Amino acid sequence: MKSHLSILLESDTNELELLEFSVDHGATPGYFGVNVAKVREIVRMPDITRIALSPEGIAGTMTRRGKIIPVINLARVLGSEPPRKADRVIILEFNQVTVGIMVGAVSSVHRLSWGEIEAPPTTGAGLYIIALVKMEERIILMLDFERILADIFDGGTVKPMTLPHGNPLKNGERTILFVDDSSFIRSTIGALLRQAGFRVKEAVNGEDAWRIIQESVEIAPLDIDIVITDVEMPRMDGLHLISLIKKESRFSGVPLFIFSSLASDDNKRKWKNVGADGIITKADLPRLLQILDEAFNVIG
Repeated sequence: MKSHLSILLESDTNELELLEFSVDHGATPGYFGVNVAKVREIVRMPDITRIALSPEGIAGTMTRRGKIIPVINLARVLGSEPPRKADRVIILEFNQVTVGIMVGAVSSVHRLSWGEIEAPPTTGAGLYIIALVKMEERIILMLDFERILADIFDGGTVKPMTLPHGNPLKNGERTILFVDDSSFIRSTIGALLRQAGFRVKEAVNGEDAWRIIQESVEIAPLDIDIVITDVEMPRMDGLHLISLIKKESRFSGVPLFIFSSLASDDNKRKWKNVGADGIITKADLPRLLQILDEAFNVIG
């Protein structure tokens, strides 16, 4: 699995490996999936230490390899209380955070094209549903774990930027295309960039971003100065988007940044080999404007 995953994360195959698991909703299970790239390990239900006054949705903590890990009661977060106890805990790692999620069962790993992953209907009931994939007899839902953590810990996964000391009108001359399938991330980062004076265009996935870029050059020169893209997105992932942009010489002067919760040191190296000019992580957000300013100084 690790070697296949390495290939998927360093190339523009536009593929992912999806770990399928179930969470009981009353008498029937719900089927969910998470990118294998976020999965550290899967363990049988351990002893959970309950913590007084812990946030809603936190079942308690577990200890694994000497590390204390918060454990999320996923069924409760999704609005139900299953009749049976969870059987497994999937330990996830992203945005430099390690967390366990309680699930009913873990079934299999599917290797899929992002083209097979669909955006969900825009309904209030699917607050945490970020994408879905239709299988023969069921629908697997992909959850926005960044938003789940942010809601549990009062926005703890996104930190504010340091606002510029310079003239914000200068930023107003620059346009950033921000690409992310999470409405939570788009609205949060988009608002911060607009507050700093930038013009911001938003795209929900790589396919949408490529359409915006193509349409913008049909009648005029490209009016996008920087592209910031997530990696994991339905229809077309960020690595394939970067590959498409890099293949077009007319876009050669546009800096391409990846903003991802999967930005380990190894992935950063691989993504730069694909063509990314820079990698932005959660920890970089307070100095995001400085990073963008440095990029603008390079392109003039």
